Amino acid sequence: MRRLQFALALTLAAPALVWSDSGEVKRYLYLSMPDGAQKEGRSNAGILVFDIDNGHKFVRRIDMPIFEEGLRGFAGNLAKHSVYYSSTNHRLGRFDLESEETVWEKVYDAGCDRSSVTLDGKKIYVPTGWWYKGEDSGLLVVDGETGEIMKRIPVGPAAHNSIVNLTGTKLYLGTTTMLSVFDTQTEKLLMQVKDVGERGVFPYTIDSRERYAYVCLGNHVGFDVVDLKTGEIIHRVFAGDEKIPNRTHGAGLTPDESELWISDQRGKKLFIFDATKMPPAPKGHVELSQGGHGWVAFSLDGTYAWSHTPDVFDVKTKKLVATLRDGTGTPVSGSKFMEVHMRDGKVVRIGHEFGLGRKYSD
Repeated sequence: MRRLQFALALTLAAPALVWSDSGEVKRYLYLSMPDGAQKEGRSNAGILVFDIDNGHKFVRRIDMPIFEEGLRGFAGNLAKHSVYYSSTNHRLGRFDLESEETVWEKVYDAGCDRSSVTLDGKKIYVPTGWWYKGEDSGLLVVDGETGEIMKRIPVGPAAHNSIVNLTGTKLYLGTTTMLSVFDTQTEKLLMQVKDVGERGVFPYTIDSRERYAYVCLGNHVGFDVVDLKTGEIIHRVFAGDEKIPNRTHGAGLTPDESELWISDQRGKKLFIFDATKMPPAPKGHVELSQGGHGWVAFSLDGTYAWSHTPDVFDVKTKKLVATLRDGTGTPVSGSKFMEVHMRDGKVVRIGHEFGLGRKYSD
């Protein structure tokens, strides 16, 4: 298999990370940058590794010069122990987390946005991009081993965020005010929910039983609740005492599905809702140190909340417990990150860039 050669360098004058043979599982946060959608918190092109269990301290940097194009997606796959990065310049690549080599890399004419991967790593679903509104806008189905296009599926304009569910059976895709659901075995369309999210196409999340989808609003801070059994929008929920006229970019369920957090990136807040109620009820918010693209996701054990800022929050107490800083001590941030668990240099578990409910899946 052809492997592109990239220099892998450390920002600190130290040897490459040596994995312990103790059998201990180490948890890391892999933050790719620069984020193609925000200028705040940028550092040099590459993947920054943070030790989750050691105060989110900076461990090292993996230089990836091609990331200068700006990252649009950062999907992970345990079966192939890899992350799949997409860039503003229509580039998609597979990076092996164990060998730390780029396995393949391709550029597609239409583009590639936040992609998703089947559980076996054999297929990658690549949205053609929120910027592309041609009649053939939709999905590229890409061979996970080679990066070659297997088929193209027209769906709707501005195909943006895609999610393969935690069981690997369904694919969710957001296009302009529409949420589509496909069968991953056949790519057959199962459902389309139209007129969702007010305007544009913004992030969403789903619970582990796939009973509900929570879709961010485009004109206000809030979300639509979609009944995934009927395809109906059953609630529209706004944050704040009065409607906040900012778009919402980022929605995440805590792994236990007790809370829904949404991002008000312009207002520098994450609003929190009680997701055990329907519609979800407001519980408060946390203040962010900066604005930016907007995002929110959680550690697999539900302890930490991460967003598009350097701020790390304790989910239970809602307190700021860490700040992500690079090797120079500068706060860094972006919305393309992944939790990775390693044992003796092998990936044993990998997270998801979306804040997906996991109550009935793990």
